[in-house]
This record gives sequence, structure tokens and C-alpha cells, in this order.
Amino acid sequence: MATVTFVDESTAGARTPAWALQIFEERLTLRELIRRRIHQEVAEHNAASPRPRRSLVQPTSTERALNGDPGERPRRRVDPQRQIALAEQAFRSNGFVVLVGDRQVEELDDEVDLRRDTEVTFLKLVPLVGG
Repeated sequence: MATVTFVDESTAGARTPAWALQIFEERLTLRELIRRRIHQEVAEHNAASPRPRRSLVQPTSTERALNGDPGERPRRRVDPQRQIALAEQAFRSNGFVVLVGDRQVEELDDEVDLRRDTEVTFLKLVPLVGG
């Protein structure tokens, strides 16, 4: 069993607190690793967990408009399949890159080795201004 630690960073220097997920397989495709991460995030979001929401799960503008302020009325559920599709599209269009340990994973169907304490970094790419 592997403890996978997820870290979100941006090229602008922002970094969110790391969080861990237990994974029983020793090898997974990047696509499956992203899927599991998002399912966990969406489950926490939909359960209105007091934990801070991770950055890959972002309700669409329509979902935010419908949900309003969480303190005012019950939040609507986020669809994990839609979030997975959005994350895969963002990866394909270079919205972020993924590093497993010190190795960049370039394709969604590439397999990654998961060891006891694997760190997976999601590096969001910030466009350069005026460049």
C-alpha cells in the first residue's frame, strides 16, 4: 500500500498544503491517479467537509451561481465525472503538468510507480503576460 501525497503548486509560486491518500496498487496510470484524487475531493466537497477544498476540484461558474454562498443555503453537489473530464482536458491543453517524485508524467495513460511515500505535484502553468 502506498501513501500518495498530493501537492498543488503554480509557476507563480503559490503552494497549497499537502494532503495524503492511501492507494493499494503499486502502479496506476496518471488518468486513474487523477480520477481517484478528484473522487476524494468531490466527496469531501459534497459532504461539506470543514477541510479546505483542494484546487483541482473547482465548481463550474454555473454550479457556483446556483450554489451561492454556502452559509446562505445548502450547496449543490459537484459532479465528479464532469470534474474528471475538466481535469483531463486541462492536462491535455497544458493547464498543468504532473510530477511523480522528480519525474514528469507526460501522458494520461503513462503508468506511475507508487511507493510507500510518493509525492505527486500538480504544477499549474501560469501564462506569461506580454510574452
